[in-house]
Amino acid sequence: MAEEFLINFTPQETRVALMHQGVVQELHIERTHGRGIVGNIYLGRVARVLPGMQSAFVDVGLERTAFLHVADIWEERGGQEPARPIERILSEGQNIVVQVLKDPIGSKGARLSTQVSIAGRLLVFLPQEKHIGISQRIEDEVEREALRTRIQGLVPAEAPGGFIVRTMASSASDEELATDIAYLRRLWSEIVQRSKGAQPPTLLHHDLTLAERVLRDLVSPETTRITVDSRENFQKLSLFAQEYMPQLAGLLSHYIGERPLFDLNGVEDEIQKALARRVELKSGGYLIVDQTEALTTIDVNTGGFVGARNFDDTIFKTNLEAAQAIARQLRLRNLGGIIILDFIDMENAEHKEAVLAELNKALARDHTRITVNGFTQLGLVEMTRKRTRESLAHILCETCPTCGGRGEVKTAQTVAYEILRELLREARQFNAREYRILGSPAVIDLFLDEESQALAMLSDFIGKPVSLHPEASYTQEQFDIVLL
Repeated sequence: MAEEFLINFTPQETRVALMHQGVVQELHIERTHGRGIVGNIYLGRVARVLPGMQSAFVDVGLERTAFLHVADIWEERGGQEPARPIERILSEGQNIVVQVLKDPIGSKGARLSTQVSIAGRLLVFLPQEKHIGISQRIEDEVEREALRTRIQGLVPAEAPGGFIVRTMASSASDEELATDIAYLRRLWSEIVQRSKGAQPPTLLHHDLTLAERVLRDLVSPETTRITVDSRENFQKLSLFAQEYMPQLAGLLSHYIGERPLFDLNGVEDEIQKALARRVELKSGGYLIVDQTEALTTIDVNTGGFVGARNFDDTIFKTNLEAAQAIARQLRLRNLGGIIILDFIDMENAEHKEAVLAELNKALARDHTRITVNGFTQLGLVEMTRKRTRESLAHILCETCPTCGGRGEVKTAQTVAYEILRELLREARQFNAREYRILGSPAVIDLFLDEESQALAMLSDFIGKPVSLHPEASYTQEQFDIVLL
């Protein structure tokens, strides 16, 4: 199960591809002028408190005020003491230390929390807590208790703060764990010092760069190599690894070939495919991926696949292949939120269970938290995938200026009939000598051919000549009527 990371650096952006057996599984992109802010810690000022929503808007110096819900406010409570409403916790103008949980996405501002957590390679430090938690990915109870005992032995009882043990810590030595603890405590101490006397809004701590986060969060025991195509950044990453993650320094390699690293490994082609709506399956079937503001839908179709002995087997094999492809597409496109999967209808209950098992097996390799709720009565699979950063399409693309994001434009015939109606309105309102229609070449061609009779009839009806003028710069829906 060998994995390899390819890191491409340019002055404008950093791109990371996770390869598994030569196939791209994940893509991460960070622009120099638009770095993600998840994990950043700010000293902000409460701009507005909304008791009706039990939330507040906090100015942390971003383009839009950030959102803080009462559930994300940390308070030390004893026994059965009930939670206080937000209007009794915060007031407008109050200074507050917050951490970003989610990047601004679309029209929504960043989501904040006052419960700070600082991630290291092996541990996550919780300055305000006092307990030791274990990653849910470590399922063996004996191993969980052993790790908890080891951390308790390394942390003095009177020392403030708690820790969450990450999956990578299961194979770490006590020395490595102690180094991580010391690093995280030193980092928190520096943040506290910066906050003293600072005026909001102030950035107190910036999370690591994308390449550094790859070393901290994404590299696993299955990782065999991390290839970097920039000498300067290779040296920076090597120094970072030697100081904080010495066990990873040997995995780093500098690519010096003439051909671009992503071209050599077929990553550029995969990026283009990941922006397409249709995903081809090897069997001849295909997926249709539609991403909307509310949710993402993925539809499975058999296409040209007729290879099985009967129709049920054809459906079953297509759905099994689709389950693996869907899991890969979710990671590749970084799709999050509510996701609805529309597999081809299956009557056999065993087939349904097998497809669901295949889906869960393929999703197990995903680093992001996922919940799969199984088949509904309508035969759909409902699932959620935690969304913290923008999807690949939202990073690389923008709303189409022609259709405004609808994904379709009015036909030339529809626009032609709108022009005829508008021409009649203009003729009744204004007494011009002549009317000139400016429109896209496709619409003007229609008036010269199929709809020429309709235009001639209207010209006779209003008693005025109508001339046509194609405008190459007009979209199909654009037109103007000029009064001469």
